[in-house]
Amino acid sequence: MDSLSLSEIINESTEFIPLMTSDDEVEINSTDLPEELAILPLRNTVIFPGVVAPITAGRDKSLRLIRSITEEPKYVGMIAQRDGDNEDPGASDVFPIGTLAQIVKSFKMPDGNTTIIIQGKKRFRVLEWTQTEPYNRAKVEFLPEFVPAEDDVEFNILMESIKDVAAQLIQDSPHIPTEAQAALDNIKSNTFLLNFIASNSSMTLDKKQEVLELDELKDRATKVLEGLNLELKMLEVKNEIQDKVKHEFDQQQREYFLHQQMKTIQEELGGNSSETEIEELRQRAKTKTWDDSTAERFDKEIKKLQRLNPQMPEFAIQRNYLEFMLDLPFEPKGSSEIDLKAATSVLDKDHYGLEKVKERILEHLAVLKLKGDMKSPIICLAGLSRWSSGSRKDVSREEYC
Repeated sequence: MDSLSLSEIINESTEFIPLMTSDDEVEINSTDLPEELAILPLRNTVIFPGVVAPITAGRDKSLRLIRSITEEPKYVGMIAQRDGDNEDPGASDVFPIGTLAQIVKSFKMPDGNTTIIIQGKKRFRVLEWTQTEPYNRAKVEFLPEFVPAEDDVEFNILMESIKDVAAQLIQDSPHIPTEAQAALDNIKSNTFLLNFIASNSSMTLDKKQEVLELDELKDRATKVLEGLNLELKMLEVKNEIQDKVKHEFDQQQREYFLHQQMKTIQEELGGNSSETEIEELRQRAKTKTWDDSTAERFDKEIKKLQRLNPQMPEFAIQRNYLEFMLDLPFEPKGSSEIDLKAATSVLDKDHYGLEKVKERILEHLAVLKLKGDMKSPIICLAGLSRWSSGSRKDVSREEYC
């Protein structure tokens, strides 16, 4: 048996199903109830006294049970399964405590299943299973409800707290209709109010079963309040996360549209937009004679630049990196033959004096020429206060290096 949304079943032609009142509780407690019930196991659902719920039956045993109940008041025992995947639950596969329910209306569905609308009446405990075929039956004992006195201050405060938290949940949750608050306001019985809230809360099946099994209404109220407070905290955290994500998304969208507007304005005014800068970098890259791996790296980095917002600091950093790549000398190496006489001539021509420095450079070149593999430590000239820009040109001239 599976639960179904009540709004999907009840329409304008459906008979009115009254809420349970305090008088109804007194009446059901004074009514002679059957000692043996047909038992209908439920998947992922706990039925509480007074609560109206639609149930869809698809299993053979369930269908046979529903068809067998023809006489009023059409009582059936509802017990939650421990494992919802079990297709043929036995005595050990269901909880020991369930709820006597009355079948108010039944519907034949197009898919062959049957949907019934039931209303919980009274809690019971299974004493003995008497039948498993063609459907389950068991002997039961009905459980009392210990209701606190009207002047019980602690219980009254508990109920007010439950109403406040429930109202806050209805207000904050986008999935709960606002009409639910009117439904809560119309419930005058504390017992039914607790059962109604517990049945419609997001508590787990095991937690709902714990609430159902409590005889003391004050203990039940405490357990329900704990569940509602946990649900409210989780909803607050969820809403905070959603608000934060929405704010960040809105901020990104705002920056994007402002960037697009700025780009359009710059182009209208003939200014240098970021796209123009990127295109200039591409044109400069076409003049370079670097190898495939370097060209691939440059293309990857310039695509990264395109994805950045020009107003962000990272844009300038990325652009400077690409300009640095373009400024590096990636030209092919010249002849590996070192001409010491040509090197001496160039150094004497461009640098007057500095004999020790020029002598050290020539020694370095001589070692490279003798070694032949061009692998050598980089020469470092320390202690010079000035060194002309031509020094870079000298040590890389193809005439001697």
